[in-house]
Amino acid sequence: MKQTIKTYLVVTAALIMWLAVTTIVVLWANSLRNYLSAAQESGSVGLEGKINSEPPKTGATITLPRDGTTVTNLPTTISGLCPTGLLVKIYKNNVFAGSAQCNNGSFSIQIDLFSGRNELVARVYDSLDQAGPDSNTVVVTFPLNTAISANRVSLTSSFAKRGANPGQTLTWPITITGGTGPYAVTVDWGDGKTADIISQAFPGTFNITHVYDSPGVYNVVIRATDKSGTIAFLQLVGVANGAVGQNNTQGDKGKDGNGAGETKPEVKILWQPTVITIPLIVSSFWLGKRYELLSLRRRLERREDIS
Repeated sequence: MKQTIKTYLVVTAALIMWLAVTTIVVLWANSLRNYLSAAQESGSVGLEGKINSEPPKTGATITLPRDGTTVTNLPTTISGLCPTGLLVKIYKNNVFAGSAQCNNGSFSIQIDLFSGRNELVARVYDSLDQAGPDSNTVVVTFPLNTAISANRVSLTSSFAKRGANPGQTLTWPITITGGTGPYAVTVDWGDGKTADIISQAFPGTFNITHVYDSPGVYNVVIRATDKSGTIAFLQLVGVANGAVGQNNTQGDKGKDGNGAGETKPEVKILWQPTVITIPLIVSSFWLGKRYELLSLRRRLERREDIS
């Protein structure tokens, strides 16, 4: 009897320890899962790194305008085909002219042109900023126009695509060259808010800022007009980090309808281990007491035999 109780106590202790370890592991795994799920919904995970991959193998194709076209009005729209999900950059005479995200296999970008001959090339980039092959080259001409053509205002940026979390300020450096100051600059951020109006006294680099309310990919269109009335255009891609709706690249609202895109982690209470552990603890306590009484009785019996 004594040996049976002792064996049972050992087995019970081992089971309790196993259940305790299992409960801790399950709780940790559940917490990690909820954290990763919430992070995925909000568009950010507390781990950073780059996965090496090959650059895009398929490039874009410019379909409009056609090669040899003469353009008389600005901005002009460059459109064509591209691999979905990649960033498309347009270059005019090897100078960055604008960008757009490829959606449903096509792109459309409004750009400014140099006076005279413009050689247009579209180039795709993946999320690691690896360039794919160049598109076909399309030559368009913007007719020269005496003194205006000699010193036309122009817009450019070192960043074709830039992003920030919803609710945080996105800062973007823009450069104005040419023309005659002061310059009136309007910025349409693509999210339906009123366009920003900025006054720049001199050419050079300045910052534009914006706060997106909802996750999404937005077309940012910048327009600058100088003192002489000449106009420059620049289209870029703004990103508000987070999960984007399947059919929306201009910023779906979150599930709660206010654009926050927040998801609360699911909290689960694991009651099964507790239900199993409590009877084992009670039975172990009862058997421990019985074992103690049995041991005490045996000691008393031994003393009586000695006396």
